[in-house]
Amino acid sequence: MISIPAYTLNDGTSLPALGLGTWPMKDEEAERAVRAALETGYRLIDTATNYRNETGVGRGVASAGLPREEIVVTTKLPGRHHGYEETLASFEESRARLGLEYVDLYLIHWPLPRVDKYVDSWKAMVKLREDGLVRSVGVSNFTAEHIERLERETGVLPSVNQIELHPLLPQDELRAYHERKGIRTESWSPLGRGSDLLDDPAVAAVAAAHGVTPAQAVLRWHTQLGAVPIPKSADPARQRANLDVFGFELDAEQLRAVADRVHRRIGGDPEVHEEF
Repeated sequence: MISIPAYTLNDGTSLPALGLGTWPMKDEEAERAVRAALETGYRLIDTATNYRNETGVGRGVASAGLPREEIVVTTKLPGRHHGYEETLASFEESRARLGLEYVDLYLIHWPLPRVDKYVDSWKAMVKLREDGLVRSVGVSNFTAEHIERLERETGVLPSVNQIELHPLLPQDELRAYHERKGIRTESWSPLGRGSDLLDDPAVAAVAAAHGVTPAQAVLRWHTQLGAVPIPKSADPARQRANLDVFGFELDAEQLRAVADRVHRRIGGDPEVHEEF
């Protein structure tokens, strides 16, 4: 079984340096994938209400037979449930589907600035943490300005911001902001889903130099940035390969080569994207 390092977050909890993404798995596939991943050595599992697989994820966690405290389970609040009371109710629905007494990391999935209720949701999430129902609270797809507002109006910074991050979108400024604030960056779509990133000759050359796959080289790029990638895979062999990225190190030139390309988003712009 592969063991992986972990980070201590700004609230004192621990976050593994790489996790398993589960979108867009359905319940049955998620159950199998989570169980296989936990057997391989994963200890961070990422889901969301809008993935519609929290039940399967929870079953996978239960069937793995590991001590609960060893597993970090993340889920996310959907846009349709923004608001203080709505967030508290939505969390209880997630917790019931997951079959867990507590959730390790609870994130606001998107800020939805036009709706303008993310601060109310944040206050509810802080209460959930204070009540012991959530270990850590964070956000997803937030800009520095959104986070500044959370801190200004509540005094509480997120422990994590999960953002679109890959060599096509390195997010240098936002990652630097996170570092200044003590917020851990998580990477969704870490392998540039739907792009030709893994076929790029420069990435292939870096991978060949270390005797690894292009995906492993890109995931290593993430971990050396201090970001936490959450690649999705239901295939046990690929899960193992994705996790096995801590035995080699890219040099400065290789890190530059991986991200030396035209930068573009694959997903939505947090300033305007709405997902309910």
